[in-house]
Amino acid sequence: QLVETGGGTVQSGGSLRLSCTTSDTTFSRYAMGWFRQAPGKEREFVSSMRWSGGTTYYADSVKGRFTISRDKIGNTVYLQMNSLKPEDTAVYYCAVHAVGSRTYNIWGQGTQVTVSS
Repeated sequence: QLVETGGGTVQSGGSLRLSCTTSDTTFSRYAMGWFRQAPGKEREFVSSMRWSGGTTYYADSVKGRFTISRDKIGNTVYLQMNSLKPEDTAVYYCAVHAVGSRTYNIWGQGTQVTVSS
C-alpha cells in the first residue's frame, strides 16, 4: 500500500530525497511519518506530518537537515535529507497513522540509505 523510493548511497554531506506514494484511498490519514532502523538498533522516529493542518515534527538528530513535505494531491510524502552523516545510514520506512488507529498501522517495505564517510 505504501511504496518508498529514493534511497541509495551518498557521501557524507550529500543529499537524498525519499518519496512515499500510496494509491490506496480506503483509509483516512491522521498523519504520515518516516522512521528508520540502523543495523543492530531499534526502529526510531525521524519525522512526521499531521495530514490536517500540515504540522511537522522532527527528531532532534535530524532537525535543520531533513524536511518532510507532501504533494498537493496528497498521494505522496517526501523526506528531503541534506547534510547527510554516516550515522544517518539506515533502512527508512514510510508509515501512515490512519484515522481511528492508535498509532502508525500501515508501513512501507523500506528503502536503504547509506552514507559513506
